[in-house]
Amino acid sequence: MNQAADLISTPTAEQWSNAPLAELVAHILQRYHERHREQLRLAIELALKVEQVHDDHADCPQGLAEHLHDMLQELESHMRKEEQVLFPLITQGRGPQAGAPITVMRMEHDQHADALVRLDRLTGGLNLPAGACGTWTRLYDELRTFKQDLVDHIRLENTVLFPNALNGRTA
Repeated sequence: MNQAADLISTPTAEQWSNAPLAELVAHILQRYHERHREQLRLAIELALKVEQVHDDHADCPQGLAEHLHDMLQELESHMRKEEQVLFPLITQGRGPQAGAPITVMRMEHDQHADALVRLDRLTGGLNLPAGACGTWTRLYDELRTFKQDLVDHIRLENTVLFPNALNGRTA
């Protein structure tokens, strides 16, 4: 399925509020976890090119590739904890016992939000300079999509998955 069709067909957090938790977890894994890995790898590649080619440009997002690499490492660690510890608890119907892991995940979500603020600072709010090349344009387009996906992902977990799991909703 292409990205545009996937975005159109992706239910909002409110639409997931009554879904079985196992179905919601499967959606998060497929829609967000794998996509974030792909998005950040591509963005790092593009950022390296932009930083190398436009090093002397005043608006060049110096340090962006390194920041994206750090974000990938942090997200990878976070998602692995969800995939190996938290999500199995939830899908096994043991959500009420997941208070400690959920607290950690929420704190890490706050850190991811801070990383997005830094991303905005490094890129001038993802505003392209006049005459930006195709690679720079694609990089910022990819980062806009990634940012929105990450915000949607965090919102879905914080407002639907975690509360429902803690309240004993069945998988």
